Amino acid sequence: MDVADLHCDVVCKMLEYPGVSLLKPDDRLDVSVERLRQGGVSLQVFALFLPEVLPRIPENMFRAVELYFSGVLSHPDILPVHSASDVEAARQTGKIGAVFSIEGVDALQGNLWVLRLLHRMGVRLLGPTWNQANWACDGAMEPRKGGLTKAGRRLVAECEALGILVDVSHLSDRGFWDLAETAHRPFFASHSNARALTPHARNLTDDQIRALIAVDGVIGITFVPWFLTDREPAQISDVLRHVEHVCALGGERHLAFGSDYDGTSRLPEGLVHPGNYPKLIDALLKRYPEEWVRGFASGNVRRFFAKNLLN
Repeated sequence: MDVADLHCDVVCKMLEYPGVSLLKPDDRLDVSVERLRQGGVSLQVFALFLPEVLPRIPENMFRAVELYFSGVLSHPDILPVHSASDVEAARQTGKIGAVFSIEGVDALQGNLWVLRLLHRMGVRLLGPTWNQANWACDGAMEPRKGGLTKAGRRLVAECEALGILVDVSHLSDRGFWDLAETAHRPFFASHSNARALTPHARNLTDDQIRALIAVDGVIGITFVPWFLTDREPAQISDVLRHVEHVCALGGERHLAFGSDYDGTSRLPEGLVHPGNYPKLIDALLKRYPEEWVRGFASGNVRRFFAKNLLN
């Protein structure tokens, strides 16, 4: 079954380990083209996240972009996705569509011209921060629990003007609600689970899930074990619990997956790389109608992008 994945950290690994790319097999990567094919992944979001050892400066963001171009997009089986029509073009040509996102705007240093240039380079999704605070907002793990700054509100406005979709994963609770009040276009969560099941600050409350449903956004269930369960090791059944919770809130047409492959040191048994997606699909088909499962797997993301990625 056709799968869309809203988050992986291949680009971060490429920054950490020189020579790593999708052009050749590498044991340091969870994601490979072969595994994406094996798992039926036809649409993959690649995040631009700078490892903490790198200075937060525009130069390092552009360094990451070059690695994305040379180590991901140069693979003949991958097609860059910049618009709704590109999503369909990838499907028609049988290639893997690659969507470029930013995870944390620290390195923009408040310069929106950098964002405009990154948009020209293909960025179409943006999460304003990671776990801590920056010039735009507070992250989910920031102790002061602040929201969007004045500059952060300008950032959201610029994203909407450019057609960049805003990602609420990693935002503080106050930041989430500030965005909900500020945004004029739908927003989404690339890789977050249900806090009612696993009380981690990175997960979404029921009210936040309902708010995402109300704006016709999507919610990418992630495979990071500590967002799934307090038990070790995490299992596919733990992913299903979060799927069921979102569906119980009315989110069956808004649910998706954001694995966080290459961004976490541990993964659930049976879901250790994208080639394992068929195991998850099989488990879902035992519980839900095929139409729903096709939506979870890729249909909901495709609909969201078709409506909101500007051509």
